[in-house]
Order: sequence, then C-alpha cells, then structure tokens
Amino acid sequence: MSAAVNQSRPIFRFAPSPNGYLHLGHALSALTCAQMANTYGGRFLVRIEDIDTGRCRPECERARLEDLAWVGVEWEHPILRQSDRFDAYRGAAERLHDAGLLYPCFASRKEIAQASHGSKLGLDPDGAALYPGLHRELSDRQIESYRAEGRSPAMRIDMDAAVARLETETGARTLPFATLEEDGEISQRVADPSRWGDAVIQRKDVPTSYHLSVVVDDAFQGVTHVVRGKDLLAATDLHRLLQCLLGPGPPAYHHHRVLKDPLGRKLSKSAGATALRKLREDGVTADEICQRLGF
Repeated sequence: MSAAVNQSRPIFRFAPSPNGYLHLGHALSALTCAQMANTYGGRFLVRIEDIDTGRCRPECERARLEDLAWVGVEWEHPILRQSDRFDAYRGAAERLHDAGLLYPCFASRKEIAQASHGSKLGLDPDGAALYPGLHRELSDRQIESYRAEGRSPAMRIDMDAAVARLETETGARTLPFATLEEDGEISQRVADPSRWGDAVIQRKDVPTSYHLSVVVDDAFQGVTHVVRGKDLLAATDLHRLLQCLLGPGPPAYHHHRVLKDPLGRKLSKSAGATALRKLREDGVTADEICQRLGF
C-alpha cells in the first residue's frame, strides 16, 4: 500500500466513472478540486473509476475527458485506470482476510432482502437495511458446497471484529479526520464505521468495491486532499476504517455542496440531469458554465 508518489506538494484528484456523460454536478466537483489544487500549489490528477466493467464504456471516458478540458480543467498524465489495478485490490483484500476481517457471503439480493424484512437492525447511512448477518458464520464445508454450485461470493467486512481491532489499537471505536472548510479553516470530524454494518469490500463480479479501490488508489497515488460532494460524507466512515486497517495515513477531506434539480434530488444521470455535451450543443459556453457554478 505504499504510495507511488512521495513529495511535499499536496495532491488532489478527481475520479469520474465513465458510465455516462458529465453533468453540472460533475463539473462543480472537478472545478472545485482543480481550484483547490491551484490555491494550495498542489498537483491535480484524474483517475478513471471503471471497476464496473459491464457499465463503463471507452466512449464515455473519452467524452468525460473532453468535457473536463472544455470547462478549463487541466490534469497530469498518465491517467490511472482502476480496471488496470485489480491485482492491487486483491492484495489489499487478502490482507484483510488473513487478519480475520473479511468473510464470504453467497446470499443473493433477494435472500438478503427477505432476511432483512422486519429486521430491527436499522438502516445504513444510505438508507438501505443493514446486512442481517447471513453467511457470517459459514463453515468450510458450507463454503465449499456453495462454490461447487458455481456461486461466487461477495466479501464482507466483519464490522464487529474490525471495530474491536480498532478499539484495541486506538482506544476508540471511531476515527478522527480533518475537514477543510469553505473558509479555509481545518476542523475535526469523527468517522463511525459501525454505522455501515458488514459492508461489501469485494463485489461478486469484480475483486473490489468502490470503498476498497478508492482507499488503495488514494494511498498509491499519495493523495493528500480528497474533494467530493457532501453526498459522500458518510462514506468517509468506511474509508477511514480501511485506511486504519491497511496502513496509509488519512488525507484531509473537503465535502462541497451538492447540486439539486427542481424536485430537490441530487443531479444524476438516472434523474435526467442534462449532460455538459448537450449544453455545449445548445450553445452554452464554458465561461457560462463556470459562472453558473460560481467560478
């Protein structure tokens, strides 16, 4: 997990997933990150988060990079692509598994939903029912049986074990992290990973998850400042836990405002957010986009 880069300049990154086109929300995040990198004399990287190989498309990656350049964002080369780093994620997951902190879960979404129905476990920060513990205590024979049936497992973190280890090593069940506020001041927040329960660390279809890959890659690239929307603030709970378990020092965080549509929903492709490419085709200039976003 040692960083590939070791120098004193701050390192910022913008990490889009090429499963669609950029919209104003993406532009806000990229411009905020690039502006902060410039303010602090830092480096600005672009990382392509394409672990979802079934949904991510090369044409969307090209379009996203074109749109970033159009609004005036400049970045260093080469670009890191997560699809090239599956071995690194496997290695990190193996470390967690060898430490007794991951276990295989073969349960389907339907089985998990049925087991969660009426559960008193509560909800995770995203509003989903907490994992009800299916397959947490599978025997070796049961695991072999599931594999013989051709079923692939997701690997989940045993949150009770992880938090117990955290408490042993740090004396606390939570983890602090530094937040860079809008006014430039540094404040301290507290990450509480237990809120997520036994979260998926490796998906069934790929040997990682968003949470694992982002922590591994931030460490590898020496990222010192993570700039992203407030909708990802709660994810910092899991990221701080994985940073503690895998060894990299924590970056500072800045969670910026999230753009919403007239119905109060976060701008997203699924909710019909207008793509930057469409705005450009309609005659909107890059300067107008920047002004609309406050830059």
